[in-house]
Amino acid sequence: MSKQLKGNAVVGQSGGPTGVINQSLVGVIEEVCEQQCINELLGAVHGVRGIIAGDLVNLKLLSRRDLDDIARTPSAALGSTRDKPDEQYCHRIFEIFRDKNIRYFFYIGGNDSANTAHIINRLAQQAGYELKIFHIPKTIDNDLLVTDHCPGYGTAATFVAHAVIGDDLDNRALGGIKIDVVMGRHAGFLAASARLARRRPDDGPHLIYVPERSVSMENFVKDVAEAYQRRRRCLVVVSEGIIDTDGAAWAEKIQRDQELDEHGNVQLSGAGALAVFLTAKVKEQLPEVRLRADTFGYLQRSFPGLISPVDAYEARYCGRMAVYYAADAYSSGSVCFQRFGKGDRYRVETFVTTLASVATGTKTLPDEYINAAGNDINPDFYDYASPLVAALPEVGYIKR
Repeated sequence: MSKQLKGNAVVGQSGGPTGVINQSLVGVIEEVCEQQCINELLGAVHGVRGIIAGDLVNLKLLSRRDLDDIARTPSAALGSTRDKPDEQYCHRIFEIFRDKNIRYFFYIGGNDSANTAHIINRLAQQAGYELKIFHIPKTIDNDLLVTDHCPGYGTAATFVAHAVIGDDLDNRALGGIKIDVVMGRHAGFLAASARLARRRPDDGPHLIYVPERSVSMENFVKDVAEAYQRRRRCLVVVSEGIIDTDGAAWAEKIQRDQELDEHGNVQLSGAGALAVFLTAKVKEQLPEVRLRADTFGYLQRSFPGLISPVDAYEARYCGRMAVYYAADAYSSGSVCFQRFGKGDRYRVETFVTTLASVATGTKTLPDEYINAAGNDINPDFYDYASPLVAALPEVGYIKR
């Protein structure tokens, strides 16, 4: 706990965009305008990179209409960054904060963003400079520690569920085998959301693979072949991060010499190589069967028109509460959700955890949501995910 500070504030966005990250930004702006302890609110264009470059905008000049338009728009209105600041980088940020009398810093992002906030917070403490820093959670992967779930996940899960429902209808009409690759390097929450598309016993997806369970290519092909033989069709959802029995990701094995991202990781999303590889392996076993594949890739992140109302509300609420906690009594932290109730009784409350508890490590899909064979998601996952997503379409069939 700490006293209220007078000074300026900076807010930034980091990491992959989502459908509701701008809701969190607008929540910050709205709450700052109600707090007399904060004078200027500066938006960092492209996150920490904009702070270093001095690329800052006055967010208090935005009109009510501007804020409403920005809030309902996917992606990152301020621009995002993949920069992963080290100690020296964060020291430069801290010096800029001190020069501009920045006393509040709100950073919307994942665990790397929390780590950046954690380093700057430590530097401020060492220098005896009073600075309040709050991390506002954001990730479609839903893999941040401590919090029940993350803003951004419910909207991305809505997209996946809608897409899989449509793909299952396509597969039902034409038959054959269809493989869909969904985002998720280390956590299977997004691939698991495809389970929401299965409302009737014969609905797809018929198989779901997540990174939390290893799968040999022999067993993968066997599972698909058996599922196809039962229905004369099969829809498979695969997380991009699925691993072999030796613990290595299949996507990395087949892309050793391919493009790396800003953090030195093999690019898993968007390339389509994993989908092509899996299709080829199944084709070897079932050469006469119609086989198709899609990689959802970056479409999952900023698709307009499928934004979950619950996700949008909670993202904005997170932004407002970060400012409220900072202005009230807390010196730093990350905003988290605690869940209460199920179904229509679902609700959340926020609480504050330390930056350090979110800055390192990631959360994975709990064991109880994955079936014993490691190739499907248990029905209990519906209770976890369904309150977070938008309403799914009802579809009809002609019995034959």
